Amino acid sequence: MRYLLLLIATLFITNGDALAQKNKKRKKTGYKIGSIATDFSLKNVDGKMVSMKDYDEAKGFIICFTCNHCPFSIANESRLIYIDGKYKKLGYPLIAINPNDPAVNEDDSYEKMIERANEKGFTFPYLFDEGQKIFPQYGATKTPHIYLLQKTKKGPQVKYIGSIDNSARDIEEVTERYLEDALDALIKGGKIKITETKAIGCSIKVQKP
Repeated sequence: MRYLLLLIATLFITNGDALAQKNKKRKKTGYKIGSIATDFSLKNVDGKMVSMKDYDEAKGFIICFTCNHCPFSIANESRLIYIDGKYKKLGYPLIAINPNDPAVNEDDSYEKMIERANEKGFTFPYLFDEGQKIFPQYGATKTPHIYLLQKTKKGPQVKYIGSIDNSARDIEEVTERYLEDALDALIKGGKIKITETKAIGCSIKVQKP
């Protein structure tokens, strides 16, 4: 009996260690604050391919992983249009990327993206992450999920990761504007006070193997 209990305890500890190592590896995936982001070339809703290298005059980028169907994404669309309009002329254009697999949810198809962009009057590129190759590089897990990048000699450096603000569903309840505060700090040459927040939204849709 004592041997059996010892065996169970050993298995429990071993499995716990394995799970901890697995979670540790998972946490290391994707970009962190200070990471240099690699460029991408993705199809926009106008049929053209878009890359960060296309923006010669940009000082940085607001990368937003979002989609068509998620209620959190829909609730933030007007905010994205406002932020793009305000900060694009200050050197920080917004680029939206749909990371979802349309085979999981057909509302996130490229054709539906075109419809959504026209319906809402998007002022920014809305790109399709075909093959889902880009969002894992960033480490995005939600829609919406924000990555603020600043151009450096080494490449676009990650300066902020997380939510747009502190009210994912109701704009009337917003009291802290994380993304705008980070942008204002970069533009003024100051230090970003809050560099990471929790992204609130729908999980990114990936087909199960």
